[in-house]
Amino acid sequence: MKKFEIKKNIKKQDDKNLSFRVFDLTEENLKDYFKPHKKDHFFIIVIQKGTLQLHIEDKIHYLKAEKISVVFPEQVHFISDLSSDLKGKIILFEEILFCSDILKNELSAYNVNLSTQLNCTILSSEDFEQSLNAIKIIKGIYEYPSLIKKEQARFQIKIFLLGLIESIHGLHPILHKETVDKPIYVRFKKLLNEHYKQYRTVQYYAKELAITTKKLNSITKKHCGETAIQAIHNRILIEIKRQLMFSDLSHKEIAFDLGFNSPSALNKFVKAKLKETPTELQQELAQMYNA
Repeated sequence: MKKFEIKKNIKKQDDKNLSFRVFDLTEENLKDYFKPHKKDHFFIIVIQKGTLQLHIEDKIHYLKAEKISVVFPEQVHFISDLSSDLKGKIILFEEILFCSDILKNELSAYNVNLSTQLNCTILSSEDFEQSLNAIKIIKGIYEYPSLIKKEQARFQIKIFLLGLIESIHGLHPILHKETVDKPIYVRFKKLLNEHYKQYRTVQYYAKELAITTKKLNSITKKHCGETAIQAIHNRILIEIKRQLMFSDLSHKEIAFDLGFNSPSALNKFVKAKLKETPTELQQELAQMYNA
């Protein structure tokens, strides 16, 4: 599977020294995005007019006017069904744009649930217009950058993203008030993303975080509405779906890659969680992506 790097997306001389890009939403600028791929950077689509379908992992998002989608680094995605009247903007940017450790953690793939909640958002007309104004400023800087203007663009992108986060704050309790245990939750999600193949017990993560399993469960329930073991299992399921959809590995190879003792153990896990076998799941996902 292809992985696009922002440093190789060069359309003008200045791009070599920029950590962001802003393009018009046209079929020409989307031509490389019609097949499943990953990116090493954030990818934002802002729809002003028309429609398209954005496939992210095992979900399909129907984007129309005043909808905005943020695709996180490493998320598998592609685009289909563009309407002829499509109008909007594309923003690409590196994580290096963020100087705040907390903000960077919150916007890293799989560290918090933002990586799915921001995949498709719709703003009020007023908020959408404000977003377009911010994007216009960012695009102007992109086209005629200078050292100071690049710094301005970084803050404009931050403001734009924080506006999107605010729009979903009711769905994401971690964002609209600071809590003492928020850093613990962020660390848990980061640890989980790094070690889910090797370690699948609540006890392991609680020990790494120097808290009790009861405390870890309380924190995960508070911030994402699921227990720690549910978070662990859901992370494994995400990877199972990815590999069934996009890899050429056999079920046996997937099982061993993800730390299962045997293909039957993988089969049992998927059956318990989704009420279907890996083969049935693979067929279902193939139908979705080939429809």
